Amino acid sequence: MHLKRVLWATAVLGLVICGVIAYQIYSAIFSPNTQFNNDEAYVFIPSDATMADVKVLLEPLVKNISTFESVAERKGYSGNIKGGKYAIMKGMSNNDMINTLRSRNIPVKVSFNNQESVAALAGRIAQQIEADSVSLLKAFNDAEYLDRNGFDDDTKLGMYLPNTYEFFWNTNADGFRSRMLKEYQKYWTAERLDKAQKQKMTPAQVISLAAIVQKETVKSDERARVAGVYLNRIKKGILLQADPTVIYAIKKETGNYDTIIKRVLYRDLEIESPYNTYKNKGVPPGPITMPDISSIEAVLNPENHKYLYFVADVSNFGYHMFAETLAQHNRNKVQYVRWLNQKNVRR
Repeated sequence: MHLKRVLWATAVLGLVICGVIAYQIYSAIFSPNTQFNNDEAYVFIPSDATMADVKVLLEPLVKNISTFESVAERKGYSGNIKGGKYAIMKGMSNNDMINTLRSRNIPVKVSFNNQESVAALAGRIAQQIEADSVSLLKAFNDAEYLDRNGFDDDTKLGMYLPNTYEFFWNTNADGFRSRMLKEYQKYWTAERLDKAQKQKMTPAQVISLAAIVQKETVKSDERARVAGVYLNRIKKGILLQADPTVIYAIKKETGNYDTIIKRVLYRDLEIESPYNTYKNKGVPPGPITMPDISSIEAVLNPENHKYLYFVADVSNFGYHMFAETLAQHNRNKVQYVRWLNQKNVRR
């Protein structure tokens, strides 16, 4: 009888122990293990992350990092870590978190516009995805890649059409560049290519002119008119004489793209540069900035008029006064020069 009681007690104890262990295992896997107050928290896992790296990133978000690590090992996540942006929801269990980190990489929105160089673009993109500015700049300047896809050192900035795009955060430099080439190729439809051809321009030349339009006016509703002025000058064989190209030539020569020049002086017009449209006919060899889509569309769909000149309208800032003749333009110009002098704008 005594032996029987011992056996029963042992069996019950064993069941209790097994139950405790089973509960602990179940709890470690399926019980909530987060400790933040918001509805969700985001973690950015680098592409080369180790389990130690993941633990450092998750430790502020979970109650018990040890149980997370244990379940991660059991589910094989420790040896198959994937980079990306992931959303950890409040109340998630270790099982939920690991399933999320395995397969629910969230895209991020990447935006850029109006960069004046690929170096500036690289810096902007590096703030938004995993790729650093060094690797991005190397990819942007890859001469073999540029040549293979119809670009060169002057036109390379034109490959990147400003907009907001979705990328996975862990996109590398080559992946970003490849996507941008596809977006560029997608933009240049047969219809747009036909419009460029009617202007007797290549896509690269359209973008170069669009960059000047971009710099000349901040008003999108005026860009088609400004584009029409430059296209009229090109058709008549007149130099574009665009001040923004002179400013860019100065920046390019000095290597300082942060230089602020509010007034172009006569001596500036003598700078020897293929970008100086006071000395060289046609559009520059490449864009002087990254034009908005609205500026590119303005060149493809210019306003039909006879204007050959324009100058800033100080009575309606942001807009311009347009003229068909030089005499009319010089009269319009008086008000702008007077305003510059009144404001003591010397440079």
